[in-house]
Amino acid sequence: MIKVERVMHSNRTCDEIVAYLADFSHTEQWDPGTISCRRVDAGAPVAVGTTWLNESSFRGRRTELRYELTRMDDDRLTFVGRNRTATSTDDLHFEPDSGGTRITYRAAVEFHGIARLATPLLKKEFERLGDEVAEQLPAALQENLGPSSSGTRPA
Repeated sequence: MIKVERVMHSNRTCDEIVAYLADFSHTEQWDPGTISCRRVDAGAPVAVGTTWLNESSFRGRRTELRYELTRMDDDRLTFVGRNRTATSTDDLHFEPDSGGTRITYRAAVEFHGIARLATPLLKKEFERLGDEVAEQLPAALQENLGPSSSGTRPA
């Protein structure tokens, strides 16, 4: 299994961030690998059990995972994506911090079958993607939630 963790800071409140990130279709704006992400069960409010079809590009190959929101708390969101090759978990934790919010992003990918053999070779690529998320996620929050007086900074 490959695990990546990044810590970021946003000048937005936890409530604002959770409301924005709970809609996983927003990954198009902050996840460098996401090409498109559309909600499968549109209509009802986003809640545990809501699903999205995420199309991503990784190392020049396109793949689709069906993501489900498996945890939605005031301070935490967890999404689990699956296809026959991999299970991917995005876990986001939020804490009030310095007039804004500290965001801890954890991603874990477990490959299945023969794809599991590539796990050690892909760790560096996932670390690079984690670095890009750490840059793009705070910027997406700033851009999509509007200006705030305290600015953004890395944690």
